[in-house]
Formats: sequence, structure tokens, C-alpha cells
Amino acid sequence: MPEHTDVDLDSSTNRWMWAGVVLMALYVLAFPLYRFYEPNARAEARQLQETHLQAEGKSLYADGCASCHGVDGEGIDAPALNSKQFLDSAVVDQIIALVSHGVPGTAMAAWSVDFGGPLTSEQIRAVAFYVDSWREDAPDRPDWLEPGAEPTP
Repeated sequence: MPEHTDVDLDSSTNRWMWAGVVLMALYVLAFPLYRFYEPNARAEARQLQETHLQAEGKSLYADGCASCHGVDGEGIDAPALNSKQFLDSAVVDQIIALVSHGVPGTAMAAWSVDFGGPLTSEQIRAVAFYVDSWREDAPDRPDWLEPGAEPTP
């Protein structure tokens, strides 16, 4: 049986195969560039998100936390949150847990909607990032647990 070939079909198939090879080569070359630039893009996006959360958290903190913990976290009727000792011992996830669940046996109620409070998990996260933003400049307050204690100079 003689073999019939379609020259146009063969030519078209070869062009598509070469196009696939070129496209694959472009992907192979582009991947290292992506791996080089992506970590920086993610870091910038994370920083932008943290900045946004801190701004939202500042407003939420003023509305719900400042009356007990002080406008700047200095502690009025509750422990000082703007303290080197507190912030060195608590990471953001722990602050989120404290705000979400509250502190049993104290006046610190649960603020999470999941536990009967008024704040969503994203709002609590914003408050935690705002409190954490004090970390770098937090004063030395060994008495941070004592409500209304004066900061040491």
C-alpha cells in the first residue's frame, strides 16, 4: 500500500512543533527570572498588607482597647501593651489569640465573633499588627502587668 503524505499538513505540524519548542525554551529561560524577582514582590506585598492592617488596627484599637490599655498602650486599668517585656514575649499569633479568646479570670473579654465578641478574625489580626508595630520603640516596662503603673525613666 503506497503511503500518501499531505505536504501542507506536515508543514503545519512542523511549524506547531517548533512553536512549542520555542515556547518551552522561553518558559525555561523565564523561570529563573521569576524565581529571582518573586521573593521581593512577595515581601513588598506582605509589607503593604501589614501597613494596611496597622492603619485599620489603630482605629479598632482606639475604639475598643484604648479605654483599658491606654491610647498608646501604656496601661490604664489593664496591663501595658506598649512594653518591651510584653512585646518580646508575644508574637503576633499570641496577641491574636489573647484578643480572640480573652483572658479568663480578668476583665479581658473575648473579642472574636467566634467567642461572642464584635470583631472578625481579620479585624483582630489588624489590632494585633497595630500592637506589634510598637515593638521597635517599646519602652522598658518591667511592671507592665500592673495596671496604671508609671513607666520607668
